[in-house]
Amino acid sequence: MLSTLSAGAAVASLLFAGAVSPTAPARAGTEPPAGQITIDVATVNGSGCRPGSAAVAIAPDNTAFTVTYSEYLAQAGKDTKPTDSRKNCQIALNVHVPQGFTYAVAKADYRGYAALAPGANGLEQASYYFQGDSDTGRKSHTFTGPADTNWQTSDETDVSALVYAPCGEERYFNINTELRVNAGTSDPKTTSYMAMDSTDGSINTTYHFAWKQCPATR
Repeated sequence: MLSTLSAGAAVASLLFAGAVSPTAPARAGTEPPAGQITIDVATVNGSGCRPGSAAVAIAPDNTAFTVTYSEYLAQAGKDTKPTDSRKNCQIALNVHVPQGFTYAVAKADYRGYAALAPGANGLEQASYYFQGDSDTGRKSHTFTGPADTNWQTSDETDVSALVYAPCGEERYFNINTELRVNAGTSDPKTTSYMAMDSTDGSINTTYHFAWKQCPATR
């Protein structure tokens, strides 16, 4: 079970007590550290994640964290406005790790629901970067109508291409996601949408950590 915390506050903390699961090693690099880890949610901005509509949780084995959305939806077609067709959310996280360790995000799993009329299409896109650096990666996935189903995508980075946070420095880790829907050639009497949420709030996004020990300092 993941413990959750509302991201509507300017700064919130997620605490981990210290147990490491021996059956769930980190995806890449060394195994996760056993010390306390906290994630401060510094900022949450965007048309897809109004204050109070996103929550962040950390896995008890330190291998992943999850973002859950309740209002993240883009739509186009009948009874929609042009601004409804594109929604985004940028979350800045400050990840505090035990001394001597650093981290990268090796994989991101996205889930949601798509209802696209014939001729309509949708896009899910995400980019990741540390404060002061350029994007570590921008990945996109396209969807075409007709569709009326749950969707899931994954962005995965090769071990050799992982970008780790600088050792001994605290920098925000930024995640910028986006949903777009285009009515295209669909019947103008129809409405198409893509959501990164659900009516019961169970749809979420999971980010998987990779850990590395920092070089010893003299």
